[in-house]
Amino acid sequence: MTVSTRTATAPPPLAAPAADTADPGLEARLAARLADMTVRLEEAAVAHEVRTAHLSTDPVGLADVITTPYAPVTAPAPAPTYRTPVAALLERAQHRMETVGWCTGALTDAFGAVCLMGAIRIEARGDAGLAGAADEVLLDAIRREFGDDVPSVPWFNDRQRDGRTPLRMLGRAAGLADAQIL
Repeated sequence: MTVSTRTATAPPPLAAPAADTADPGLEARLAARLADMTVRLEEAAVAHEVRTAHLSTDPVGLADVITTPYAPVTAPAPAPTYRTPVAALLERAQHRMETVGWCTGALTDAFGAVCLMGAIRIEARGDAGLAGAADEVLLDAIRREFGDDVPSVPWFNDRQRDGRTPLRMLGRAAGLADAQIL
């Protein structure tokens, strides 16, 4: 018996890539993509002009476009719940803060938002005695909930992350003032 062996033929050697078929660099690919997108955008612009040629192009006046009022619109104040002066002041201050927003570091900020003291001062309309009494009741309400280590209303206001707690404290202080008949 004879044994025959087969030998596999080797594949032809791979040719080195030609210099002109080498992978283009990033800059060349980006330039080609930019040219392609430019052509597409120009075609889309022409198609848009053809589709909208029948529409009128009358100029629009700026006054016709702007429909919002120049001055901010404030919600009307709700009917007062409390009859005592300090409680009513604290309730109005709470409504003001709800309407214009809350801020820290100043009585009012550039956008009109108010801090606790700012809301009370504005709603007191110059009555320093009424504002002082409201401040005392507010500080008492804050200390009842957060402890006696709160030194002042501005200190408390500036340590809050948002206006929810100051708003809640104005409401609680209004209830406390009403209960004390202030």
